[in-house]
Amino acid sequence: MPSPPPTPSTPLPLPTLPKTITYHPTFLTPTEQSTLLSSLPQTHWIPLSNRRLQAWPSPLTPTTSTLLTTTRLPPFLTDPILPRLAQLGIFRNTAHGAPNHVLVNEYAPGQGIMPHEDGPAYAGVVATVSLGGAVVLEIWGKGDGEGSADETSIVEGERKPLYRILQEPGSLLVTTGEAYTDYLHGIAAVEVDEDVNEASIANWHVLGDRGAYAGGRNVRGTRTSLTYRDVLRVRDGRRILGLRG
Repeated sequence: MPSPPPTPSTPLPLPTLPKTITYHPTFLTPTEQSTLLSSLPQTHWIPLSNRRLQAWPSPLTPTTSTLLTTTRLPPFLTDPILPRLAQLGIFRNTAHGAPNHVLVNEYAPGQGIMPHEDGPAYAGVVATVSLGGAVVLEIWGKGDGEGSADETSIVEGERKPLYRILQEPGSLLVTTGEAYTDYLHGIAAVEVDEDVNEASIANWHVLGDRGAYAGGRNVRGTRTSLTYRDVLRVRDGRRILGLRG
């Protein structure tokens, strides 16, 4: 019999992390993950040097970071995810009260992304759903001056991430507030995440399946992330082009 759908509950806080980062280990069932992955249109992928992505309902404009569309997100990205996000109240206080943009990123083993921030184009709330494979997300300080958060990432002369979060398949990671504005996040370009253990992984105690990493290693499979955000600037592209209907 298929697994029953998860009952949304408050994402679990992580005591060693800023309070504005929370984790929900079982946001989607394995069946829901498989259905969603098979629904992604293969013709919609945009190849990049280190991964490939899809932007829904469209990419943002490169100069003004505006969403030029009034088209809603496609059903395969809304059901059951948006109702569960609404139940959790994650986007309740953003400009549009709900996410209006999704970036779908696919990472093959050995692929990653440099530490970065999402920036001011979005409301300060990010909800990331992971599918397929597990990956370690690294949280870095910005290092923008004396006393910055990045100072604590220097260990024995080597720069290291401040925190490491294991994102399991079917999980939801929510980042808001200071975690959105004051830190960078990235994924190392490795085929195996090492030191996956209680001492190194900030969300170790709330993982859904710690036994899968008993050897201290996460051998990566292909992982697909769905990043839900609320774009602040939205305009009707048809009006800009002088189109009707």
